[in-house]
Amino acid sequence: MLKKKATRDGYGEALVELGTTNPRVVVLDADVSASTKSEMFKKKFPQRFFNVGVAEQNLFTIAAGLSLTGKIPYASLYGAFLGRGWEQIRVSICYANLNVKIAGSHGGVLTGADGATHQSLEEIAIMRVLPNMKVIVPCDALETKKATIAMAEIEGPCYIRLGREPVPIMTAENKPFRIDKAETLKDGSDVAIIACGYMVYEALQAHEMLINNGIRARVINMHTIKPIDREIIIQAAKETGAIVTAEEHQLMGGLGSAVAEVVVQESPVPIEMVGIHDNFGTSGRPEDLLREFKLKDVNIVEAAQKVLKRKKGSGKTIRMR
Repeated sequence: MLKKKATRDGYGEALVELGTTNPRVVVLDADVSASTKSEMFKKKFPQRFFNVGVAEQNLFTIAAGLSLTGKIPYASLYGAFLGRGWEQIRVSICYANLNVKIAGSHGGVLTGADGATHQSLEEIAIMRVLPNMKVIVPCDALETKKATIAMAEIEGPCYIRLGREPVPIMTAENKPFRIDKAETLKDGSDVAIIACGYMVYEALQAHEMLINNGIRARVINMHTIKPIDREIIIQAAKETGAIVTAEEHQLMGGLGSAVAEVVVQESPVPIEMVGIHDNFGTSGRPEDLLREFKLKDVNIVEAAQKVLKRKKGSGKTIRMR
């Protein structure tokens, strides 16, 4: 049984570690520090913590100003409310290419009972489109902690997506993390499953279901959506000839779109995408919502079955036992 922990907890722990090792790090929050877990930093370093209130535009403008003084600001809020300050992110941070780090919590339907208004299903797309912005979607708390620390070591704007619900820890403590380098978790030559965030866990579950039926699925943890690891995608396309993407986000503009952009340019193969189909979220228990929006391992298996039928020269079919 895998231990569970929310990715937002990994973020809070990383902030405390950064605060201890790097005096340039400061943290800002839009009055939701208990939810984003930036309160961990606040308790340890109150003089370096700034609560701007429910004022997202101010959050990003102040963060931009602090970066110009040599600080490394981490601005924390709900991902669903990024849109309120998108102009400030675009102009004050990205256009100026400032060293601001943004953390958006409550990403995906695993936000659960908070409902559609708080379930961020679009923010990967709106952040990915911005020049200079890096976009990171870690799969578990350990990877989130490593990614948060790694963000301080690179110049320029970064966005990291956090989740509310505890999720299984799939990565190892001693595994190195590099922002622009994806990780192959399971090898396979029949189809490649490229996933991000929580959906990495569902992809690993799907891998076991497929292997039990003679289908060798490669599982790739694409924790960085931008800059995306083009090399690992091209290799997967050439070596497997079929790809399934899985994300807890709108299909338009998210991981699936990013992968498809690489594939069509470099090595066209059939792609099937598992994600949100142009819908808002809804209130409910996280597990029920995963089933409602077809974000489970069985849905990934179905997508693999479909893409294998489209795969050129493939005689493989999946007969689930």
